[in-house]
Amino acid sequence: MSNITSLILNPLSTYGDAVTQVEAYYANVREKLRTRVVQPNGKIDSQKIEKQQHCVHGFAWLACYKDALQATYNWADSLQQEDNFGYLEQLIIALAFAEYLSQIGAGISMSQDEVIRPRHFGAETEAFDLLASPSVKSIIDASLEHDFKLAIIEVISERGLVQGLGNDGLDETCDMVRDQFRRFTDEEVTPYASNWHDNNELIPEHIIQQMADLGVFGVTVPEEYGGMGMGIDVMCVITEELSRGYIGVGSLGTRTEIACELIKQGGTEQQKNHYLPKLASGEMLPTAVFTEPNTGSDLASLKTRAVKTDDVYQITGNKTWITHAARTDVMTMLVRTDLNEPGYKGLTMLIAEKPRGTEVEPFPAKGMSGGEIHVIGYRGMREYELGFDNFEVPLENALGGSEGNGFKQLMATFESARIQTAARAVGVAHNAFELGFNYANDREQFGKPILAFPRVYGKLAWMVAELTLVRQLTYRAARTKEAGQRTDVEAGMAKLLGARLAWSCADNALQIHGGNGYAVEYPISRVLCDARILNVFEGAAEIQAQVIARSLLA
Repeated sequence: MSNITSLILNPLSTYGDAVTQVEAYYANVREKLRTRVVQPNGKIDSQKIEKQQHCVHGFAWLACYKDALQATYNWADSLQQEDNFGYLEQLIIALAFAEYLSQIGAGISMSQDEVIRPRHFGAETEAFDLLASPSVKSIIDASLEHDFKLAIIEVISERGLVQGLGNDGLDETCDMVRDQFRRFTDEEVTPYASNWHDNNELIPEHIIQQMADLGVFGVTVPEEYGGMGMGIDVMCVITEELSRGYIGVGSLGTRTEIACELIKQGGTEQQKNHYLPKLASGEMLPTAVFTEPNTGSDLASLKTRAVKTDDVYQITGNKTWITHAARTDVMTMLVRTDLNEPGYKGLTMLIAEKPRGTEVEPFPAKGMSGGEIHVIGYRGMREYELGFDNFEVPLENALGGSEGNGFKQLMATFESARIQTAARAVGVAHNAFELGFNYANDREQFGKPILAFPRVYGKLAWMVAELTLVRQLTYRAARTKEAGQRTDVEAGMAKLLGARLAWSCADNALQIHGGNGYAVEYPISRVLCDARILNVFEGAAEIQAQVIARSLLA
């Protein structure tokens, strides 16, 4: 490799101006699309939205790109003000902006074979003007003229992976937490993750206990309820680092986080006092019991019913894709308590305790049965189909002590759930980068490491740049949520973009491995399987784009 120590870099103000140009282009596209899908009375026309689905979802992707660029510019500006905007960070923003700006002006990939182009919006002229504007042209031209990708990989090679992929812009507390959980992951998770995956083993009990001792399950739970009372950004850092080792371990932490959020927001004071300390300490492990066969994202059509008797609800019905269902102690369960009320209004959230299962008897509770769904990835907790036949839950365990609010209570937690899913995606993508980088550095072909070849280091450098874009978008959503503001759109954007990032990084890292990447003894084969689920759960990519677009077009 050549020793690139400096490149001609645009001043940060150029990137700020480019963001302004993108915002103007976005606003123009939004108005064009609104003329197609909004009725004269200002309401969204659902039939037109469906007919224009490609453009509508493409608009959501455009919004993701716009906000990712804005978040990344804010990150760089903050670093510069603190005199921490180093050479690597300058290289990263140069490459990140150049690629995203180019895609905005020419075509954004929504999936492997679906591209949204300016002509689909009727915005060819506006896209041409965007690419021709001085700031945007300067950014794109600079990245094409000089080998930013080579420089990024050279800097990382000199610094070592332990130093990370640039300054993440978080505070000292987050830095200390990251260091702590990086060490834990490297020592206790990474060496064993592939074995757990290959043998479809549950995450060992001693790992769960260590996570509990480290406070993973109570990070954002208020101190008065036995938690640590820390911010969502801290939980994001923990989730990233755990998921960098194994998505199952990262997800184990977020499952409790989400259950606590549900009870913290919607529970009675008695429910908070009883459940939050036990969840925060790891004494209780939760599982979410929402999805049913043939419903998927259509929660309004849930059929599992809860019939009220003198002192209990009797639950009858079927649930599916229930993660960690056997080895848990409490279920947050969405059921239909009003059989005469269609749609969302008849749904209630219950806190249903159950005995923890074993390998021999996974579901010992009376009125409850289950069977494992065998999956190609996202193992470590296992997936199950569940059946309920007059399974009993005390009446006082209706969340918040009331019926009919289940869907509303669930929606209030989706923001946190999707922020955490984005953080998991960042962790998986980071893992893929490290595996690809290390392999490329060690593997020699034609007399030199394959890291020296442009299409290899180019893939890795782009992983670094897009990791920064998605990481900063995720942190922005976390900060907005922490400030008490509504973040359904921001969280959805981070999740949507993060899921694509994880898959593309895993796919490219496997490509760097060549044939070895397809062998089970190489961890990247597991990471590829794990990455694929991120585009499906917590809202499939298509559903996520629909929700984002409808909110922004309304």
